Amino acid sequence: MGFRREVQPIPLMDEAFGDPGSHGRAGDGEKQVSPVRESRLSALRRTDSVVQGGFSSSGRTTPTLLQRSNSMSADKLWSNSQQSGLSSPTTRSRQNAAFRTQAGPPPSPRSDLLSRPHSPVPRSPRALPPETSLPESGRGSPRFISLSSQSAFQQFTGGNTFSMKGRGRILKRGGTVFFVTLFLWFALNWWYLSSFQQSALQSLENLETPQADSVRQVGVVNRSSAVLYERMLALAAHELAENEFKPEPDVLWEEPTQNAITWLPCANQRAEDHIPPPPLEHMTGYIMINANGGLNQQRVAICNGVAVTRLLNASLVLPRFLFNSVWRDSSQFGDIYDEAYFMNHLKEDVRIVKELPLELQSLDLEAIEAVVTEIDVPKEAKPSFYLKHILPLLMEKQVVLFEGFGNRLAFDPVPFDIQRLRCRCNFHALKFVPKLLELGGLIVERMRDKHPRWGPNDDDFDAEENPHLSGTERIPIRSAKPVPKYLAVHMRFEMDMVAYSLCEFGGGETEKKELQAYRALHFPILAKLEQDGRLGTADVQRELGHCPLMPEESFLMLAALGFRRGTRILLAGAHMYGGEKKMTILKNLYPNIVTKEELLTPEELEPLRNHSSQLAVLDYLGCAMADAFAMTDSGSQLSSLVSGHRIYHGSGHRPTIRPNKKRLAAIFEHNATIEWSHFENRIRKMVAETKRIAARPISRSVYRHPRCLECMCKHEV
Repeated sequence: MGFRREVQPIPLMDEAFGDPGSHGRAGDGEKQVSPVRESRLSALRRTDSVVQGGFSSSGRTTPTLLQRSNSMSADKLWSNSQQSGLSSPTTRSRQNAAFRTQAGPPPSPRSDLLSRPHSPVPRSPRALPPETSLPESGRGSPRFISLSSQSAFQQFTGGNTFSMKGRGRILKRGGTVFFVTLFLWFALNWWYLSSFQQSALQSLENLETPQADSVRQVGVVNRSSAVLYERMLALAAHELAENEFKPEPDVLWEEPTQNAITWLPCANQRAEDHIPPPPLEHMTGYIMINANGGLNQQRVAICNGVAVTRLLNASLVLPRFLFNSVWRDSSQFGDIYDEAYFMNHLKEDVRIVKELPLELQSLDLEAIEAVVTEIDVPKEAKPSFYLKHILPLLMEKQVVLFEGFGNRLAFDPVPFDIQRLRCRCNFHALKFVPKLLELGGLIVERMRDKHPRWGPNDDDFDAEENPHLSGTERIPIRSAKPVPKYLAVHMRFEMDMVAYSLCEFGGGETEKKELQAYRALHFPILAKLEQDGRLGTADVQRELGHCPLMPEESFLMLAALGFRRGTRILLAGAHMYGGEKKMTILKNLYPNIVTKEELLTPEELEPLRNHSSQLAVLDYLGCAMADAFAMTDSGSQLSSLVSGHRIYHGSGHRPTIRPNKKRLAAIFEHNATIEWSHFENRIRKMVAETKRIAARPISRSVYRHPRCLECMCKHEV
């Protein structure tokens, strides 16, 4: 090839640097031209060489005489930097600072971007000088340059003969068009999404079904998920219509009988060496109980009070019920339970009196410090606590008043006879008064009758002709039909439960403010903790399974289990949060849903008006005697007590559906895409796992899990 003169880089006129020849000479080791700038200049030289000259053997373009004469200063500076070799990052930064000091103020990023040349043939980074591997700080970053933008620029210009001023004008115009287009694109998307969200909210109002799942963002409710529940409800309605005349699964109306019938009730039996209560002169004192809460909390407090009375060898005064701002019921023990039956049934275990002796009635219990509150007694305290702390106080004061007393006695470890006494009290001694038993019996009877409320009914008997007879000798053969069955569902979705759960149910800001106001009025401590941010978010509560099931979720579960559309359903519970709107949605799936208010006449309900605990007794009886029972909140006291009652008295023939709310929450997360067959399989598998027959786990309630030797006796089949 022969000798070839090395081509020096040619600086480009820049609006920030001006004429590169006017900067003077640079010191030894300094860089006058940045690597990124050198790469742009090299690309431009190749472009100019196509028009004015050719390529040298090294691949660089041969500059013209005019370009060499205008770049004398740059040639010398480049040769100085070549002699100095590579420098450390610290040295390079100092050199850059020195160069910027000589060159004047730094260029603005926007002017540099608009004056950046574009090469039709981008050079590979490997072909640049070593210093170009580190881009100069303060200049436009190469990551903002894309091949697509270069190609678009080339197509737009249609050639490579534009001057630098023309190139900058065209690039500036192209950049403006690009940013305007990008802005319009974002604006269009924002408008589309906003209109879609507005139409979705309007659809929710028209459908009157505002319930929705919570999304995985703190404090945000997915308002469109109500529409997704509409999808699930539509699938459920279609499936119910198709299966109307198909047989139901056998497991709906029965338990795994083979294991269930091995447990039989025996809490009413006393041991041969049973010790009756001591005489009056050997009593340690009198125990009084003011039970709080509703019917079921009061029932637990009564049974625990009986057990503690037996443990301390004391006498029990008939419990009294505190007036609660939520329940607003003034009913007392004698209005709900048969006092005489209660006292007589437990006379072999504890001594029960209706009131204190006259000499103790005048005592100021607060003044003598004989009042024990729920704060004084730890939750689920062991028997040793009462023997150590309560017994000395009782013997000193002769009387102790327990205020509240909910869940203040542990289930393990407890002596065998004390545990059996708790079961005896709950399952045998607490008998409802006759008027409530009569109304409960009417509910059960009317759930199984031929009333027109259930729609068209056939006769009680099917008439069939005997095929072996002919003519006038044929007579109808009448075969008895089975008694209709009914399903009881305890829908724990009252206002107090919804507010106490701290969950969100798709009502948006209106629902949130309403529930906060309710908590501030009825649960001030809870409202204070919520205000201080010391409680978990609604999303966390739902993921952990702490939220009550919404009515839509509960009845979607029933449809997936296989209950037919014509199933008679008793909806137990107080007024459901959401009212008639919710009931309309549920009756679209199951038209034979009724409440106790619909089964009983106004005259029959009049004596119970404004007595929520007595009305709760009717729900308790209707659920306890149902052919199948479905609870929607495993933490509900009524559901727990009804479940235990059905286990104890059902002899394995009263199945109970106990959903796992944590697993249900995970299933309903996919309500927008899940197929009905997959949803059905997952629901049935979940419920089947809860129907396993097992003995009471350690420290679990004997009122809910009576399958233990203290309450029931196990027999071999």
